[in-house]
Amino acid sequence: MSKRKNAQRSRKYSVRNRSVKATKKYKDTIFRMLFANKENLLSLYNAMNQKNYTDADALQVVTLENSIYMGMKNDLAFILDMNLYLYEHQSTYNPNMPLRDLFYISNEYQKLVVQKSLYSSVLQKIPAPKFVVFYNGTKKIEDVSEFRLSSSYECQTDDPNLELRVTVLNVNEGHNQELMEHCQTLKEYAQYVAKVRKYTSLKELSLEEAVECAVEECIKEGILAEFLIQNRAEVISMSIFEYNKDEEEKKLRKAEFEAGLEEGRMAGIEEGRMELLKQLIQRKLSKGKSIDAIAEELEESVTVIQNLIGDGEIKK
Repeated sequence: MSKRKNAQRSRKYSVRNRSVKATKKYKDTIFRMLFANKENLLSLYNAMNQKNYTDADALQVVTLENSIYMGMKNDLAFILDMNLYLYEHQSTYNPNMPLRDLFYISNEYQKLVVQKSLYSSVLQKIPAPKFVVFYNGTKKIEDVSEFRLSSSYECQTDDPNLELRVTVLNVNEGHNQELMEHCQTLKEYAQYVAKVRKYTSLKELSLEEAVECAVEECIKEGILAEFLIQNRAEVISMSIFEYNKDEEEKKLRKAEFEAGLEEGRMAGIEEGRMELLKQLIQRKLSKGKSIDAIAEELEESVTVIQNLIGDGEIKK
Protein backbone atom coordinates (compact mmCIF):
# COMPACT_ATOMS: atom_id res chain seq x y z
CA MET A 1 0.00 0.00 0.00
CA SER A 2 1.38 3.43 -0.89
CA LYS A 3 2.53 5.90 1.74
CA ARG A 4 -0.13 8.29 0.63
CA LYS A 5 -2.84 5.74 1.28
CA ASN A 6 -1.31 5.01 4.67
CA ALA A 7 -1.52 8.70 5.46
CA GLN A 8 -5.13 8.82 4.39
CA ARG A 9 -5.87 5.86 6.67
CA SER A 10 -4.61 7.82 9.68
CA ARG A 11 -7.33 8.06 12.29
CA LYS A 12 -9.07 11.42 12.60
CA TYR A 13 -9.21 12.23 16.27
CA SER A 14 -12.01 14.36 17.70
CA VAL A 15 -10.53 17.44 19.33
CA ARG A 16 -12.61 20.14 20.98
CA ASN A 17 -11.83 23.85 20.87
CA ARG A 18 -8.69 23.58 18.81
CA SER A 19 -9.52 26.48 16.49
CA VAL A 20 -10.00 29.19 19.11
CA LYS A 21 -8.22 32.33 17.97
CA ALA A 22 -4.97 33.29 19.64
CA THR A 23 -5.22 35.92 22.32
CA LYS A 24 -3.71 39.33 21.60
CA LYS A 25 -1.30 38.81 24.48
CA TYR A 26 0.64 36.36 22.33
CA LYS A 27 2.84 37.62 19.50
CA ASP A 28 3.15 35.19 16.61
CA THR A 29 6.49 34.27 15.01
CA ILE A 30 7.60 34.06 11.39
CA PHE A 31 8.43 30.37 11.82
CA ARG A 32 4.94 29.59 13.05
CA MET A 33 3.37 31.77 10.36
CA LEU A 34 5.32 29.94 7.64
CA PHE A 35 4.50 26.44 8.84
CA ALA A 36 0.89 27.16 9.74
CA ASN A 37 0.56 26.61 5.98
CA LYS A 38 -0.26 22.89 5.72
CA GLU A 39 1.71 22.43 2.50
CA ASN A 40 4.84 23.84 4.17
CA LEU A 41 4.20 21.79 7.30
CA LEU A 42 3.80 18.60 5.28
CA SER A 43 7.07 19.38 3.50
CA LEU A 44 8.80 19.76 6.87
CA TYR A 45 7.27 16.50 8.10
CA ASN A 46 8.43 14.67 4.96
CA ALA A 47 11.96 16.03 5.35
CA MET A 48 12.03 15.04 9.03
CA ASN A 49 10.72 11.52 8.47
CA GLN A 50 12.01 10.60 5.00
CA LYS A 51 8.45 10.45 3.65
CA ASN A 52 6.98 11.72 0.39
CA TYR A 53 3.34 12.41 1.24
CA THR A 54 1.56 14.84 -1.07
CA ASP A 55 -1.89 15.10 0.49
CA ALA A 56 -1.75 17.95 3.02
CA ASP A 57 -5.34 17.19 4.06
CA ALA A 58 -4.12 13.92 5.61
CA LEU A 59 -2.34 16.07 8.16
CA GLN A 60 -4.68 16.82 11.09
CA VAL A 61 -3.61 20.08 12.73
CA VAL A 62 -4.32 20.16 16.48
CA THR A 63 -2.26 23.17 17.53
CA LEU A 64 -3.41 24.48 20.90
CA GLU A 65 -4.45 27.93 19.72
CA ASN A 66 -5.94 28.88 23.09
CA SER A 67 -3.32 27.24 25.31
CA ILE A 68 -1.12 29.88 26.88
CA TYR A 69 0.85 29.14 30.02
CA MET A 70 3.00 31.91 31.53
CA GLY A 71 3.27 33.57 28.12
CA MET A 72 4.14 30.30 26.36
CA LYS A 73 2.17 28.91 23.47
CA ASN A 74 2.27 25.65 21.57
CA ASP A 75 3.71 26.47 18.12
CA LEU A 76 2.64 23.59 15.87
CA ALA A 77 0.92 20.30 16.63
CA PHE A 78 -0.50 17.76 14.21
CA ILE A 79 -1.46 14.11 13.89
CA LEU A 80 -0.22 11.93 11.05
CA ASP A 81 0.61 8.21 10.79
CA MET A 82 -1.04 7.65 14.20
CA ASN A 83 1.56 9.91 15.85
CA LEU A 84 1.11 13.30 17.50
CA TYR A 85 3.90 15.72 16.58
CA LEU A 86 4.66 18.80 18.66
CA TYR A 87 7.00 21.18 16.82
CA GLU A 88 8.40 24.18 18.69
CA HIS A 89 10.60 26.99 17.44
CA GLN A 90 13.13 28.58 19.81
CA SER A 91 15.51 31.46 19.20
CA THR A 92 16.90 31.19 22.74
CA TYR A 93 18.46 28.11 24.33
CA ASN A 94 15.86 26.65 26.65
CA PRO A 95 16.51 23.37 28.54
CA ASN A 96 13.01 23.63 30.07
CA MET A 97 11.31 22.54 26.85
CA PRO A 98 10.60 18.99 28.13
CA LEU A 99 8.61 20.45 31.03
CA ARG A 100 6.77 22.81 28.71
CA ASP A 101 6.03 19.95 26.31
CA LEU A 102 4.70 17.93 29.23
CA PHE A 103 2.09 20.65 29.81
CA TYR A 104 1.31 20.81 26.09
CA ILE A 105 0.91 17.06 25.57
CA SER A 106 -1.25 16.75 28.69
CA ASN A 107 -3.54 19.42 27.28
CA GLU A 108 -3.61 17.70 23.89
CA TYR A 109 -4.51 14.33 25.38
CA GLN A 110 -7.22 15.87 27.54
CA LYS A 111 -8.85 17.24 24.41
CA LEU A 112 -8.48 13.95 22.53
CA VAL A 113 -10.23 11.86 25.19
CA VAL A 114 -12.70 14.46 26.48
CA GLN A 115 -15.68 12.39 25.32
CA LYS A 116 -14.26 9.02 26.42
CA SER A 117 -14.30 7.35 29.81
CA LEU A 118 -10.92 6.71 31.39
CA TYR A 119 -12.66 4.46 33.93
CA SER A 120 -13.73 2.04 31.20
CA SER A 121 -12.35 -1.50 31.04
CA VAL A 122 -11.52 -0.77 27.40
CA LEU A 123 -8.01 0.59 26.79
CA GLN A 124 -8.22 4.09 25.30
CA LYS A 125 -5.80 4.44 22.40
CA ILE A 126 -3.93 7.71 21.88
CA PRO A 127 -1.41 8.82 19.25
CA ALA A 128 2.24 8.46 20.27
CA PRO A 129 3.94 11.83 20.87
CA LYS A 130 7.00 13.13 19.03
CA PHE A 131 8.67 16.28 20.40
CA VAL A 132 10.94 18.46 18.27
CA VAL A 133 12.48 21.89 18.86
CA PHE A 134 13.80 23.88 15.90
CA TYR A 135 16.50 26.10 17.39
CA ASN A 136 18.07 29.07 15.59
CA GLY A 137 19.57 31.11 18.42
CA THR A 138 23.13 32.40 18.62
CA LYS A 139 24.37 29.90 21.24
CA LYS A 140 26.50 27.28 19.49
CA ILE A 141 24.97 23.80 19.76
CA GLU A 142 25.27 20.52 17.86
CA ASP A 143 23.16 19.88 14.76
CA VAL A 144 21.15 17.33 16.76
CA SER A 145 20.87 17.14 20.54
CA GLU A 146 18.35 16.05 23.13
CA PHE A 147 16.69 17.45 26.24
CA ARG A 148 15.21 15.10 28.85
CA LEU A 149 12.57 15.83 31.43
CA SER A 150 14.49 13.73 33.96
CA SER A 151 17.32 16.29 33.90
CA SER A 152 14.97 18.59 35.83
CA TYR A 153 14.42 16.13 38.67
CA GLU A 154 15.87 17.10 42.04
CA CYS A 155 16.57 13.42 42.72
CA GLN A 156 18.29 11.80 39.75
CA THR A 157 17.70 8.14 38.90
CA ASP A 158 18.81 5.87 36.07
CA ASP A 159 15.26 4.71 35.41
CA PRO A 160 12.77 7.55 36.03
CA ASN A 161 9.08 6.63 36.10
CA LEU A 162 8.28 9.61 33.89
CA GLU A 163 10.52 10.57 31.00
CA LEU A 164 10.00 12.92 28.05
CA ARG A 165 12.63 13.35 25.36
CA VAL A 166 12.80 16.37 23.07
CA THR A 167 14.91 16.31 19.91
CA VAL A 168 16.62 19.69 19.35
CA LEU A 169 17.60 20.56 15.79
CA ASN A 170 19.93 23.44 15.01
CA VAL A 171 18.30 25.16 12.03
CA ASN A 172 20.73 28.03 11.66
CA GLU A 173 22.15 28.48 8.18
CA GLY A 174 24.93 25.95 7.57
CA HIS A 175 23.53 23.33 9.96
CA ASN A 176 21.52 20.15 9.27
CA GLN A 177 22.23 20.48 5.58
CA GLU A 178 20.44 17.29 4.54
CA LEU A 179 17.26 18.36 6.32
CA MET A 180 17.47 21.80 4.71
CA GLU A 181 17.89 20.33 1.24
CA HIS A 182 14.68 18.34 1.69
CA CYS A 183 12.64 21.26 3.02
CA GLN A 184 13.11 24.40 0.93
CA THR A 185 10.94 26.55 3.21
CA LEU A 186 13.07 25.72 6.26
CA LYS A 187 16.25 26.38 4.30
CA GLU A 188 15.04 29.76 3.11
CA TYR A 189 13.81 30.66 6.60
CA ALA A 190 17.35 29.99 7.90
CA GLN A 191 18.75 32.20 5.13
CA TYR A 192 16.32 34.99 6.03
CA VAL A 193 17.30 34.85 9.72
CA ALA A 194 20.99 34.97 8.76
CA LYS A 195 20.41 38.09 6.67
CA VAL A 196 18.50 39.80 9.48
CA ARG A 197 21.43 39.10 11.82
CA LYS A 198 23.89 40.37 9.22
CA TYR A 199 22.14 43.71 8.85
CA THR A 200 21.29 44.19 12.53
CA SER A 201 25.02 43.89 13.29
CA LEU A 202 25.64 47.09 11.28
CA LYS A 203 25.69 49.98 13.76
CA GLU A 204 24.83 52.58 11.10
CA LEU A 205 21.40 51.01 10.54
CA SER A 206 18.42 51.25 12.84
CA LEU A 207 16.69 47.98 13.68
CA GLU A 208 13.82 48.74 11.30
CA GLU A 209 16.23 49.69 8.49
CA ALA A 210 18.20 46.48 9.06
CA VAL A 211 15.10 44.30 8.79
CA GLU A 212 13.92 46.24 5.72
CA CYS A 213 17.30 45.56 4.06
CA ALA A 214 17.12 41.87 4.89
CA VAL A 215 13.59 41.57 3.49
CA GLU A 216 14.53 43.48 0.34
CA GLU A 217 17.61 41.35 -0.28
CA CYS A 218 15.69 38.12 0.24
CA ILE A 219 13.02 39.16 -2.24
CA LYS A 220 15.68 40.02 -4.84
CA GLU A 221 17.39 36.66 -4.30
CA GLY A 222 14.15 34.66 -4.35
CA ILE A 223 14.36 33.70 -0.67
CA LEU A 224 10.81 33.35 0.72
CA ALA A 225 10.01 35.92 -1.96
CA GLU A 226 6.28 35.25 -2.36
CA PHE A 227 5.76 35.02 1.40
CA LEU A 228 7.68 38.25 2.06
CA ILE A 229 5.91 40.18 -0.71
CA GLN A 230 2.48 39.13 0.56
CA ASN A 231 3.26 39.65 4.26
CA ARG A 232 5.99 42.32 4.15
CA ALA A 233 4.63 44.69 6.83
CA GLU A 234 3.73 41.88 9.24
CA VAL A 235 7.07 40.11 8.73
CA ILE A 236 9.00 43.31 9.45
CA SER A 237 6.93 43.92 12.57
CA MET A 238 7.43 40.32 13.75
CA SER A 239 11.17 40.38 13.05
CA ILE A 240 11.59 43.56 15.08
CA PHE A 241 9.55 42.03 17.90
CA GLU A 242 11.56 38.79 17.84
CA TYR A 243 14.87 40.69 17.80
CA ASN A 244 13.85 42.89 20.72
CA LYS A 245 12.55 39.86 22.62
CA ASP A 246 15.85 38.01 22.13
CA GLU A 247 17.85 41.07 23.22
CA GLU A 248 15.74 41.48 26.36
CA GLU A 249 16.19 37.80 27.21
CA LYS A 250 19.97 38.14 26.74
CA LYS A 251 20.00 41.13 29.09
CA LEU A 252 17.91 39.20 31.61
CA ARG A 253 20.25 36.20 31.50
CA LYS A 254 23.28 38.49 31.91
CA ALA A 255 21.65 40.20 34.89
CA GLU A 256 20.80 36.84 36.44
CA PHE A 257 24.38 35.64 35.89
CA GLU A 258 25.86 38.77 37.45
CA ALA A 259 23.42 38.54 40.36
CA GLY A 260 24.50 34.92 40.85
CA LEU A 261 28.16 35.95 40.89
CA GLU A 262 27.48 38.68 43.46
CA GLU A 263 25.44 36.29 45.57
CA GLY A 264 28.28 33.77 45.41
CA ARG A 265 30.82 36.45 46.32
CA MET A 266 28.79 37.57 49.34
CA ALA A 267 28.25 33.98 50.41
CA GLY A 268 31.99 33.39 50.18
CA ILE A 269 32.71 36.46 52.29
CA GLU A 270 30.20 35.33 54.93
CA GLU A 271 31.64 31.82 54.94
CA GLY A 272 35.13 33.22 55.46
CA ARG A 273 33.92 35.47 58.28
CA MET A 274 32.24 32.57 60.07
CA GLU A 275 35.35 30.43 59.75
CA LEU A 276 37.48 33.18 61.30
CA LEU A 277 34.90 33.64 64.05
CA LYS A 278 35.07 29.92 64.88
CA GLN A 279 38.86 30.08 65.14
CA LEU A 280 38.71 33.09 67.47
CA ILE A 281 36.08 31.42 69.65
CA GLN A 282 38.22 28.28 69.86
CA ARG A 283 41.25 30.27 70.99
CA LYS A 284 39.32 32.15 73.64
CA LEU A 285 37.67 28.97 74.93
CA SER A 286 41.10 27.34 75.25
CA LYS A 287 42.08 30.26 77.50
CA GLY A 288 39.15 29.48 79.75
CA LYS A 289 37.01 32.49 78.88
CA SER A 290 33.25 32.34 79.34
CA ILE A 291 30.74 32.53 76.51
CA ASP A 292 29.54 35.92 77.77
CA ALA A 293 33.09 37.28 77.77
CA ILE A 294 33.80 35.89 74.30
CA ALA A 295 30.59 37.41 72.92
CA GLU A 296 31.50 40.81 74.35
CA GLU A 297 35.09 40.73 73.04
CA LEU A 298 34.05 39.59 69.55
CA GLU A 299 31.00 41.88 69.47
CA GLU A 300 28.71 38.97 68.67
CA SER A 301 25.52 37.87 70.39
CA VAL A 302 25.67 35.13 72.99
CA THR A 303 23.18 33.14 70.86
CA VAL A 304 25.52 33.15 67.83
CA ILE A 305 28.45 31.97 69.99
CA GLN A 306 26.34 29.24 71.57
CA ASN A 307 25.05 28.06 68.18
CA LEU A 308 28.55 27.81 66.74
CA ILE A 309 29.73 25.85 69.76
CA GLY A 310 26.63 23.69 69.58
CA ASP A 311 27.41 22.72 65.95
CA GLY A 312 30.22 20.59 67.36
CA GLU A 313 32.93 22.20 65.23
CA ILE A 314 34.28 24.07 68.28
CA LYS A 315 35.51 22.15 71.29
CA LYS A 316 35.06 23.62 74.73
